[in-house]
Amino acid sequence: MTVVILTAVPPGLRGHLTRWLLEISPGVFVGYISARVREHMWERVVEFVSGGRALMVHSVRGEQRLAFEVHGHDWEPIDYDGITLMRRSTVPDYVPAPTAPIRKTGAGAPSEDVVWRRRNARKKFRKKEEKRGDGG
Repeated sequence: MTVVILTAVPPGLRGHLTRWLLEISPGVFVGYISARVREHMWERVVEFVSGGRALMVHSVRGEQRLAFEVHGHDWEPIDYDGITLMRRSTVPDYVPAPTAPIRKTGAGAPSEDVVWRRRNARKKFRKKEEKRGDGG
């Protein structure tokens, strides 16, 4: 069994893979192919993937019974005591957004009591007695 997952690749590559595999969801291909066809197909994927990403999982003989091929992805397969694990790169490929400064209660910030009074004044649905202002 072979599974190929493509992300942000040219449509021609997806069409090319439908020669050997079934596309069960956009960018996800599955099927049974020989090792020779699988190697040839992976070479074509690497050649035409351009700026996208590709991941292939296929069955092999061994304890885990599967192997991974990765191209242009931030996950990479590593061998750990005979078991293949997927390791994510430690450097993120994005820039985190700056966090907003935390407001401290002090001279410039309103007290908790003032904040809750404002919230209660803005409530849309209050009891009729509260709207009139008199308690009885």
